[in-house]
Amino acid sequence: MKKVLVANRGEIALRIMRSLKEMGIKTVAVYSEADRKAPHVRFADEAVLLGPPPSSESYLLIDKIIEASKKLGVDGIHPGYGFLSENGIFAEKVKEAGITFIGPSVKAIEMMGNKLAAKKAALEYDVPMLPGTPDAIKDKKEAEKIAAKIGFPVLIKAAAGGGGKGMRVVQKAEELSEQMDRAVSEAQASFGDGSVFLEKYVAAPKHIEIQVLSDSHGNHLYLFERECSIQRRHQKVVEEAPSAILTPEKRKQMGEAATRIARACEYTGAGTVEFLMDENQDFFFLEMNTRLQVEHPVTEMITGVDLVKEQVRIARGEKLSFMQDDLKITGHAIELRIYAEDPSNNFLPDIGKLHTYRTPDGPGIRVDSGYEEGMDIPVYYDPMIAKLSVHANTREEALAKMLRAIDDYKIEGVRNTLSFGKFVMKHEAFISGKFDTGFVPKYFTADKLEESIEDGMLAAAILSAHIKNISKSSSSSKNNVATQSSAWSKRREKR
Repeated sequence: MKKVLVANRGEIALRIMRSLKEMGIKTVAVYSEADRKAPHVRFADEAVLLGPPPSSESYLLIDKIIEASKKLGVDGIHPGYGFLSENGIFAEKVKEAGITFIGPSVKAIEMMGNKLAAKKAALEYDVPMLPGTPDAIKDKKEAEKIAAKIGFPVLIKAAAGGGGKGMRVVQKAEELSEQMDRAVSEAQASFGDGSVFLEKYVAAPKHIEIQVLSDSHGNHLYLFERECSIQRRHQKVVEEAPSAILTPEKRKQMGEAATRIARACEYTGAGTVEFLMDENQDFFFLEMNTRLQVEHPVTEMITGVDLVKEQVRIARGEKLSFMQDDLKITGHAIELRIYAEDPSNNFLPDIGKLHTYRTPDGPGIRVDSGYEEGMDIPVYYDPMIAKLSVHANTREEALAKMLRAIDDYKIEGVRNTLSFGKFVMKHEAFISGKFDTGFVPKYFTADKLEESIEDGMLAAAILSAHIKNISKSSSSSKNNVATQSSAWSKRREKR
């Protein structure tokens, strides 16, 4: 594999290209007119303009991407995440064009892309499941009977897609009919498939996912877990590895369950199996994402494994170069997704120019970013600006490092989630590890965010005034130090 086209944009395109370059592989970028000056376009060896800014006219143009790949003599296509990364038609057309798709087979994508098919596969391989319907359900009276048997509250979920769309929580029987209509309508509009099913609703679960790697020689490994419970609108904002609450025994159980899912769909490449965990630490299969995850950096930090390079090696037909027993957890990593959103206004997306954009640095700090100072945040795509990840020997040290990195990150021109990240890192529930997917509705409000920001500004002002007072007079400082030292000695004697 000598040349790879990355069918994506922003930070993930740039991150993939860096690993490809280290492997001696030439890179091809694709871009829309909105991304003409983006860093991933400049970094690539070659670049292809796909079309106008909207995704449907650029990054989702399957035939145009494949045509460009053939014209430039591309050997492989890496889809990143989002856009076409879990599109079975795209993977099939790439294969038909004689190009290697750096990802799983069409069979795996389609099986795991449909939640009902994924549930059936999980059941066959003895993976714990939440009580629910094994098939799509259309009859409302039948749905009411099943819901009563499962026990309220129940969750109505779309069989296709994700991101919280086509999902409704039903607290009582009288609400079921209306919520079912809404879920079906939203699923149809979002995914072109109105199929829905019922599942027992876990009110305050933890969201824990397992990273897997599988080659074409039947080897399936798990690279431990990621804790992804800090979410807004069913989408993750903060992730960490490992989880603060898992025991080695539970980690092994979840890892082995994840590899059984990989075997069930004859998986190849890097994938993620997601689980819900209740207050008793019982876990239940949620879904499998057949691609690289946004939060993969924290796994790379604690294992030392470059997941993109492993994806490429697997796509080339190579065996995994390590065994399960070779993998060890080293230290602790935390990631904060930095979105162009206003946390004080229900995380409403923001757009504008990055008048100031300076990233933190130092040992154990990683910034995956697709933007530079002076660039505009466009309205057409996901509002994520960057991912800030830190790694340290312990979770406590990682928390301290993340707080320092947030303070050093300077963004002016668009509202962003840095202040929310700081709120999370300083909250007792997060520090203790006793939090779940209800963290945002339970603990976070605009008022609390403002209080946190004001407290930080007050502390900074007090420190600044203190430093100025100390530097006023060296002689007076010496006298003050002597007096304070004497007073401190007296206080210690009294104790």
